[in-house]
This record gives sequence, structure tokens and C-alpha cells, in this order.
Amino acid sequence: MLIYLLKRLAAIVPTLLGVLTITFLVTQFVPGGPVDHMLAQIDGADVRSGGEAESSGGWSYSGRSGIDAAQIGQLSELYGFDRPPLERYWQMLKNFARFEFGDSYFHNQSVWSLIKDKLGVSVSLGVWTFFLTYLVSVPLGIAKAVRAGSRFDFITSLLVLAGYAVPGFVLGVLLILLFGGGSFWDIFPLRGLTSDNFDELTPLGKATDYLWHVTLPVIASVVSHFAMKTLLTKNMFLEEIRRQYVLTARAKGLSERQVLWKHVFRNTLLPLVTGFPATFIAAFFTGSLLIETLFSIDGLGLLSYESINSRDYPVVLGTLYLFTLIGLFVKLAGDIAYVLVDPRIRFSAQEN
Repeated sequence: MLIYLLKRLAAIVPTLLGVLTITFLVTQFVPGGPVDHMLAQIDGADVRSGGEAESSGGWSYSGRSGIDAAQIGQLSELYGFDRPPLERYWQMLKNFARFEFGDSYFHNQSVWSLIKDKLGVSVSLGVWTFFLTYLVSVPLGIAKAVRAGSRFDFITSLLVLAGYAVPGFVLGVLLILLFGGGSFWDIFPLRGLTSDNFDELTPLGKATDYLWHVTLPVIASVVSHFAMKTLLTKNMFLEEIRRQYVLTARAKGLSERQVLWKHVFRNTLLPLVTGFPATFIAAFFTGSLLIETLFSIDGLGLLSYESINSRDYPVVLGTLYLFTLIGLFVKLAGDIAYVLVDPRIRFSAQEN
């Protein structure tokens, strides 16, 4: 196990290096970099001051023609694009090795401070999504396995598959139309995780206000996540229930509850544990971009989306670096939990 862990830890370095290299090549050489983005804003400001209408999205930019070369040089130097790409690449690797991500091009603060400001929001949504996924899918999967073939199993299967077929973003739009004042009922708020007067509320009022804001985003995230986990739990339980040791336990006089939770559940825990990393990553990162953008929640997902649009490369690279690093360590933690659940598992076969 120790040798396996050392190998996995050693593999983290080339994985991070590959992710950063590919992302650097993409971000540094695609058209419309941060210099062009800033020039577009300046060009748009000049158009508006001249009394002409600005194009949609603020991009009334007609290229670098007519822009003072000295101004372009100053912007290139400000963003570090006056140096050769290879030099910038090596400098990026040195900084990232020390977890120094630099400063945002457009937020006037460091990338670290931006991440710390937004991290709590994404963690809040991710924790709710992660735990509710398991709290719903595992009991529901067990109930479906115990009542396999019944009307309950049939109806819940239709609901689960329907939830899986509808993407979280589409479900979020539907929830807004139904309950967010879109076309029917104006029940839940649509922006942020707290109200503007949050600091003035009592502790109970703060908790209620937070839960009121988080309801729709969490529902949109959870519904699309728990379907596969529910079906996996059901199938694993059905497979274990048909085994000989279950018949033996029942023959010894154990109650059905003892058979299910003491014997069957323990043996089906292994595949559920192995799904922890994928569920964790999906809850915290995969769905956060669309959900946070849709509900205007100021978290890491929305920050990444805005950074890509504005070509804020330090923020793009910094968040991607952290996401990749967290994902690798979570996967490693899942493997460790895999062994803790079943010590018989060996990741590397011994040679004879």
C-alpha cells in the first residue's frame, strides 16, 4: 500500500504539468487575449463618448488599427506579454510550484484572495449536493431493491431516469420559471445565497434566509447526480440479497432488518465508497459553473466563467491548478478508503 501511495503521489507532478502545459498553450495563443480585451473596452469607451451606439456585449472593437503602438506596448508589458512565451511558461511553473498565482488582470487583487473569497460559496453548495446525493440515493436504492418489481420500484425508476435525463442547468431554468417569479409563482429568490440585509438578521433569520436562497440551486444540482447512485445501490443490493450467506442468515432467525443492514449493506459499501471521489468532484466543480452562472451565485464556478470570458489568465490557470490538485488527492483518498473498507484489496500484485 505504501509503495502504491508513493507512486500515486509521484504521478501527481506530471499530471499537473501536463494540465498546465496544455492550458497555457491554449490560453496564450488563442485570439482575443487580455491585451485585445482591454483595447476592446477602451475602443468601446471611445465609441460611446463619440455618441455612437455600442455593440452588444461591449465588444465594439475593430482591431488594433488606429490604436497607439505605445499604448499597446504598455498593456503588453503590464500583462507580461512583452516576454517570450517560453520565458513566461517557466516563470509560471516556478510560481505555481510555490503556490503563487499572481494577480488578476481585471479584479485588482491577487488570485489567492479571489479564490478564498469565492471558495466558501462553492463549498456550501458542494456540501449540500454531496451529502443530499447519498442521503437520497442510498436509502432509495435499498428500498427499490427490497421491493424490486413492485409498483413503487417502477414509479421511482421512472422518476429517477427522468431526473437523470434532464441536465441540471435545464432543471434550474424550469425551477426558475415555476418558483422564481418566471411565469408562475414568485416563491424563491434568484440571486446569491443571502439577502442584502443578511447582517441585520437574527441567527434564526440568517439560517432561514440562507436555506431560502440555496433551495433551488441545490435541487438543480442534486437531481441530476443521485440517479446513477440510486440504480447502483439497487443493483448491488439485489446481487447480494441473492447470495447464499443471506439465506443462511435468514435461516438462523435474524430479522430482515439485521440481514439488510448488518450483512448486505456492509458488503455493498465497497462500490459506494469508490464512488465518493467522482461524486465529490461532480458536486463541487463539475456542476458549479452552470448552476452558479444560472442563479448568479458568486462562487468559483462563476469566477471561472467570467475569467474565461475576460481572458483573465492568472485566474483561469490558478483555479484550474487547484481543481486538478484537489481532484487528484480526492481520488487518492478514495483509494485509501477502498482499502479501509476491505483490507483484502491489494493495488499491486506481488510477483511470484
